Amino acid sequence: MQTEKVVNHIVNWLKDYATNAGVNGFVVGVSGGIDSAVTSTLCAKTGLGVLCVEMPIHQAASHVSRAHEHIAQLKERFENVDDTRADLTPVFEEFKTEVFMDGEQATIDMALANTRARLRMTTLYYYAGLYGLLVAGTGNKVEDFGVGFYTKYGDGGVDLSPIADLMKSEVYKIGEFLEVPESIMKAAPSDGLFGDARSDEDQIGASYPELEWAMKMDDEGKTINDFSGREQDVFKIYKRYNNNNKHKMIPIPICEIPSELM
Repeated sequence: MQTEKVVNHIVNWLKDYATNAGVNGFVVGVSGGIDSAVTSTLCAKTGLGVLCVEMPIHQAASHVSRAHEHIAQLKERFENVDDTRADLTPVFEEFKTEVFMDGEQATIDMALANTRARLRMTTLYYYAGLYGLLVAGTGNKVEDFGVGFYTKYGDGGVDLSPIADLMKSEVYKIGEFLEVPESIMKAAPSDGLFGDARSDEDQIGASYPELEWAMKMDDEGKTINDFSGREQDVFKIYKRYNNNNKHKMIPIPICEIPSELM
């Protein structure tokens, strides 16, 4: 990957899109992870306004400290960057008092995790509407189009996706080029939706390098019978997530009415 040229391409794409849309810049949810750090930095390099929004909901302390470090560094480097903090913990807790909690605990926990992401999406669109900004997505290629590791109408609810054609490993290369803080570069990727420090690998059962490999093998038409041992396990994990999350990756189904009925 020609890192510098890729960075320039994304920055120009962002700037052109925002200019054509007639908006003032971008709003980005900053979590303390590599994807939001790279996305917000790329947006900052456009010279347009960038609002970084921190939205903790019972957040792990390590995530909060990395988000603070990144925002401080970004504001020092770019005059067009501003920030705000919306503590959504009280909102989340109030929401829980208004819904019933029937079902298995694991199912409830997942539904509440997705609710956190949707509260954050709502917050980002509030600021986008307030200041005339576009919501910049932070999903990468393996998350968005491989395993579907994001919340539908949560972190998947965005106006544009600047890094969605980049694998996680490529995002890290760009992060290094953009001088993203070392604490973020070294941190285990995490969606931060459960109020603890569990990593994406803890949830998925495979690392991003493994998932990238599986995505490549799937694109080449390989099947589960082509592998054994750990490779077979990883490929099974990838295919399970890919199949189960197809509904996130395809357009919303529309019931088309036959012309003879109209």
